[in-house]
Formats: sequence, C-alpha cells, structure tokens
Amino acid sequence: MAVVDSGTDAGHPQLSGKVLTGFDALRNAPGGDVDCVSHGTAVASIIAAQREEGIGFQGLAPGARILPVRVTERELDQSDNASGADVPAATFARAIRRAVDGGARVINLSVTLYVPDPEVEAAVRYARAHDVVMVAAAGNRHHDDGRPDPTPYPAAFDGVIGVGAIEETGARVGESQIGPYVDLVAPGGQVVAATRLAGHNLYTGTSFATPMVSATAALIRSAEPGLSADEVAKRIIGTTDPARGDASLGYGSGVLDMYRAVTERLSTGRPAALPPLPELRHDPAAAARAHRWATIRQVALWVLLGTVVVVGGVAALGVLLPRGRRRRWRPARPAGPPPPRPEIDEPAEKFFQVPASNRPAG
Repeated sequence: MAVVDSGTDAGHPQLSGKVLTGFDALRNAPGGDVDCVSHGTAVASIIAAQREEGIGFQGLAPGARILPVRVTERELDQSDNASGADVPAATFARAIRRAVDGGARVINLSVTLYVPDPEVEAAVRYARAHDVVMVAAAGNRHHDDGRPDPTPYPAAFDGVIGVGAIEETGARVGESQIGPYVDLVAPGGQVVAATRLAGHNLYTGTSFATPMVSATAALIRSAEPGLSADEVAKRIIGTTDPARGDASLGYGSGVLDMYRAVTERLSTGRPAALPPLPELRHDPAAAARAHRWATIRQVALWVLLGTVVVVGGVAALGVLLPRGRRRRWRPARPAGPPPPRPEIDEPAEKFFQVPASNRPAG
C-alpha cells in the first residue's frame, strides 16, 4: 500500500514496523518516513495503524504495510486541500511511478491537483498498466453559491476511484465536492487518526475518507489476489449502501460498505428468473383424511377437558363430604376470640365466708 502524501511518521507507536523505506520525491531520494505536518501520517494510520493497549483507535487494514511517498512538506488546509502550487505536477507524476515501481498494489492519493497535467495522466496510465488500484480524494472546494466545483485530479482520470466524504449523520461534508468524478463516499467528518510524534487528532475532509476506501481495496486484494484492479474497483463501487442523496448531490454510487465489498461476489450474468411454483392438485382422499383427523383432534380435546372437570369434581367431593358428615351438615362458624373473664372487685372474704349455722359453738 503506497501513500502519496506528506510522508508517514515511522516512529508513531501504532505504525511501528509498518512503514517501509519509501521515496522522498521532494529530494528525489529514498525516504518518505518523516512527516512534518501529520497529514500523511493520519492517512496512513487510518489504513494500517495496529492495535495498542489503551487506545481505542485502530486502522482498518492493520495487516497492510505502508510505502510512503513524500510529495509535500507544507501544511494542507483541510478546507482547501492541496492546490497545484503545493505539489508540482512533475513531482506528483514521479511519485506515482515510484509507488508502482516500489511494488504497491494499491495507491492512496489524498493530495489533489486542480489542473489536468499530461505527466500525471501518463503516470496514472502507467499504474493501470501494472494492475494497481488507485484511490483519490474528490477534493474539498465545493461552492455553495451555484458555481461548479473545480475538477480534481487524479480523481477525474479514468481508472481512478474518486472518493467524497460524509459526516456521522450520513450527510455530505459541506466542503466535499460534487461532480461525476465522485464514485462513492466514505466517512470523512471528525475522523480519528494518528498525528506525528505519537499523538491523535480529529480530521475532516475527503483526504481522510479516501484511505477508508484504500484499506478496503487492500483487504480485497489480500483475500482474493487473483482479482484485477478493475475488478476490485468494480467490487467496491458495486457493493455500496444507499446514501441520503443521489449522484447529483455528490454521493456517487453510495456509501462504502467494507464488509460487503470484502465478502460479496459480483456476477456478470443476467439475473436468473425462478421457475413458477407448481399448481397443487386437489386430492379428495387426502382432504377426507385431513377432515377426519381434525374431527378426532377436536373430540379428543373435548374428552380431555371433560375428564379434567370430572376428576376435579370427584377430588373436591372427596374432601368436602367427610367434613360435612362430621358437622352433621351444619354450617361451620368461624371460631371467635374467647369471652373476657370477669374482673373480681369484691374482697376475698365475701366469697369465703362460712354461714353462721355452720360455725362451731363457742
């Protein structure tokens, strides 16, 4: 996986051992593993950042390795992305060719030019001839005043997947451009990604939606290495989910669905119509048997209910009859509290006096 950008910080803990020796197109020398502005590091981390304990962020294709190709060292304005003045066309074209020669099977192009250049177009054809999947940002220069958006390159070249950006709500990011070069959209609003010097930050723009599509392409090529670049692109675009708007609103074919892109297969044949269901023939004997069994089930149900009622009644009589005979069929009265004992106020002598007739003589 090649990332043509501002370089990739090879010292970031989540990219440790993931960054190859690339190419520094600014100095026309090997390198590219130094990033002064964090843009390329963020892009690379969305693709390949490995899991780290205590960090909730991880790349989408952590098994991928990054081949950094450095084409700029300037701070890229997220609302403006990169203009032609930031990256000379000749430098950009040389970077694409070096990525292809370095063995990249997928190239992420999150730096956008706004002037068509024959050298860049020739480099794109060179990559296509070598069966390389190219994924490019659709740019962040959308005009809300009715003016057409400037055409971004290399997203507008044939054979390049152009990626727009959507927010968490599914709506298009306001700066994400609108045009026929938008093939699909991916999350690009407030995306968590790595920065240089071991940090993390939130990023917005098509630059950060693009690596999500590139990571998907890397996963497909890893799972099915026999697919051509055009087949990978067709798979990604053909498995998108419906977006909130149509292509005229900058959503392309829809929203990236990584799971579907990796697991589903596209067919080139026409859909096969299912044969009509056979008509059910009427069988009088079967209908009679079904009616007979339905009657038996109904009778059995009533017999079972009647048996339950009879058994319950007999059990109740077995409990109540002995009790009735013991009481001679008189209604039982609930036992109340015992009557209160009378209080004795008179002196004890009154109750123990001996009558005079019974007293002994003097």
